[in-house]
Amino acid sequence: MDAVVTRPRAQRVAKGKPAARRITRDEVIAEARRLGASIVGFAPVARWAEHGEIPPAYHPEALWPQARTVIAFGVPMLLPVIETTPSINYQEHYDTSNRLLDEISFRLAVWLNEAGHPAMSLPRDGYGSLEILLANPFASFSHTYAAKYAGLGTVGMSRNLLVPQYGPRVRLNSVFTATEFDGDPELAEELCTKCRICERTCPTGAIRARDDGILGDLDKDACTRHHIALRDEKRWPCGICVKVCSIGEDRHLYGNRSMKRYLDERPALEKNPDDLRYRPLVHVRRHGSGGSRIA
Repeated sequence: MDAVVTRPRAQRVAKGKPAARRITRDEVIAEARRLGASIVGFAPVARWAEHGEIPPAYHPEALWPQARTVIAFGVPMLLPVIETTPSINYQEHYDTSNRLLDEISFRLAVWLNEAGHPAMSLPRDGYGSLEILLANPFASFSHTYAAKYAGLGTVGMSRNLLVPQYGPRVRLNSVFTATEFDGDPELAEELCTKCRICERTCPTGAIRARDDGILGDLDKDACTRHHIALRDEKRWPCGICVKVCSIGEDRHLYGNRSMKRYLDERPALEKNPDDLRYRPLVHVRRHGSGGSRIA
């Protein structure tokens, strides 16, 4: 006969629900960082309604009624790799960050569930293909605004999240939990300086500044079609707006703060594809993918 193992009466829980042990914010942050996250923040679900920026159908509690807190987190994209875009090197870098984000989200949600705190993970993007995105240019949930409401950064003119550490060179994901955690304070000042370099260097002219605020108008159709072309050449995403943004402590780390170099890149390479200033970037772009673009 198989042995029957019973738990002490104090450990038994009514109605089959697992006993929840107390978990602090610091423990969640430590676990997320152990799994690979570099930045972590907490956003109470009430902030979506308070801001009124996102339609109600895209609020956390609309996707999962039990949601009380969104744990937003991100991993950095390394500036020297992004500078090679469009290249297979950047594509592989991007894919690696996506795999890591999905694993962190899943494993963090499981860790919370096993401690008795209901949680669910989300995919880092939430669309099946660029063609699907072209037809319906929305995901079911915005990790960008979750991170904003979790105090990790602000949304810039290019509609990317900007964080103090990496500017827009960060990839994001989120976990919903039914546990109420205190939210992080949101950043009081906009990080975007509206320098418009993302607008000036966008290869499709998809970003257009507005006079009435920080956010620019984004031609999603033009942006997505450009990405489809790069994908077919095995060197997507584009990432130019991420590459050229002047915000981020990573620029000091790498000693790269020259915006003029970005503005000059395309016309210089069109004039001379072997321009010595851009030789390392051109070298990478000429290997491992099927494209012919020089910038």
